[in-house]
Amino acid sequence: MLGVLAGFFVVWAIIMVGWFVGRRRILGDNARQVLSALTFFVASPALLFETLGKAQLREVFAAPLLVAAVGAIVTGALFFAVVKWWLKRSLPESLMSSMSASLANSANLGIPIAVFVLGDASYVAPLLIFQLAFFTPLYLMALDASTSNLRTTPLRFVLMIVRNPMIVGSALGLVVAGTGFQVPELIMQPIHLIGGAAIPAMLISFGMSLNGSRPLQKSNCRRLDAILASTFKLVVHPTVAYLFARFALGLDGHALYAAVVTASLPTAQNVFVAASRYQTGITVAKDTVLITTVVAVPAMIVVALLLTG
Repeated sequence: MLGVLAGFFVVWAIIMVGWFVGRRRILGDNARQVLSALTFFVASPALLFETLGKAQLREVFAAPLLVAAVGAIVTGALFFAVVKWWLKRSLPESLMSSMSASLANSANLGIPIAVFVLGDASYVAPLLIFQLAFFTPLYLMALDASTSNLRTTPLRFVLMIVRNPMIVGSALGLVVAGTGFQVPELIMQPIHLIGGAAIPAMLISFGMSLNGSRPLQKSNCRRLDAILASTFKLVVHPTVAYLFARFALGLDGHALYAAVVTASLPTAQNVFVAASRYQTGITVAKDTVLITTVVAVPAMIVVALLLTG
């Protein structure tokens, strides 16, 4: 248990450094965007390539992937029903709110949590692969179909997946793991060094993003939506993951703990990007990202206390 708490302390310490750097504007106004781009396009793909290249494929594509899929789909479907038929929101807004309640921050916070708390970045790989290769494109296709612009064709759907650098890095790593190919050390050394920049850059960028936002303003008329979406993300999603992993798949010990922790991750920040693109559900997306981001790490500590004693 002390090791788990130490892992959370490391994560929060670096986040607070990012918060301080952002608050004092030490790196300038565009630093967060630059750090985010560095991690997304360069460092994270390198880290995922190296990590998955050493992974056991049956551990990536077996039970953890199934838990990630069932947890996200069930949570998203339940919240969509609540928003569409109880709160009476439009179809596009209901889809975006459902996305806010079920799409986890598998990269910017998921990878550091997997490394420092779970002990291996490969624990978050099933969730990351499921979301990037299937769940997010599916939501975007539904949003395209329910709005008047940017219709998605099958070709655009495929390109959306293969152009994602983290999908490319993950796929190449899985190829290496599956074939047993030994990447020359001369090539792996720069990949290792670049990948090493991913986690600190992610967490510093994450901390910088906590400055300047105030959720649940009275004037936005969507406070109930945001509170419900945050509750679904931090309570319903990990509960569904726990019940399915424990009683349907028979997982226990560290495997069960890892499945529940990854399901407890906060709402992904790219939900707000999608909301801005489609001009729907922007307030709920922004507030849910901020609320779950602030509450998620304490919530995961509670999960750790419950599941590890």
